[in-house]
Amino acid sequence: MATARATLAAEHRDLTGKKVARLRHAGRLPAVVYGHGIDSSSVSIDAHDFEQLRRHSGPNALVDLSIDGGSARPVLVSAVQVHPVNRRTLHVDLFLVRMTEELTVDVPLVAIGESTAVTLQGGTLLHPSESVRVRALPDHLPQFIEYSVAGIGDFDTAIHVRDLTVPSDVTLLTDGDEIIAKVQPPRVEEEPVVAEAEGVEGEAEEGAEGAAEGADAQGDSGESKESSEG
Repeated sequence: MATARATLAAEHRDLTGKKVARLRHAGRLPAVVYGHGIDSSSVSIDAHDFEQLRRHSGPNALVDLSIDGGSARPVLVSAVQVHPVNRRTLHVDLFLVRMTEELTVDVPLVAIGESTAVTLQGGTLLHPSESVRVRALPDHLPQFIEYSVAGIGDFDTAIHVRDLTVPSDVTLLTDGDEIIAKVQPPRVEEEPVVAEAEGVEGEAEEGAEGAAEGADAQGDSGESKESSEG
């Protein structure tokens, strides 16, 4: 049974440029709807509704968008602009899809399980790639792709893109030789040589002090000799 898609209502907007600050103050987000073969349309959406949508939907989830109360059409949230400091959403790009036309998107990777190279040998799990690019029909796009790291038992084993399991109706476009997970061995700290260096330095200082004392002793004996001769 197909899962019902999330819905979002939009309104056409005339405010553009710096004037969109008025929309944000009123609790609405400026957005643009675009797609292949259609003119882009400037709209606004409810800021709270959009945040709820992002919280409960995956990055490639289809959304049924209606503009000014019209018929709903499927869109993908293709880009979200956020404030660099407070991380509030500033602008949204919505891509109008055709259900019979394949799309190319990036899909997040999710590691599951535990690697014995980490738990028993103290290694660090690395994720050189955290997403892969795929192509599929809009309603077949995966929200994420899981893979297990339990098979990484040493520091020479790695998981590659070719090891991923994806549905038959999804095409992987990322190079199969690309590494998505490996375990880095723990760092081996070198023995400190400070103590040895201090010992050498101490011996050198003692030698210098001994030489100075010898020179003083010679000076003293010389003075005593001169005194006795005098």
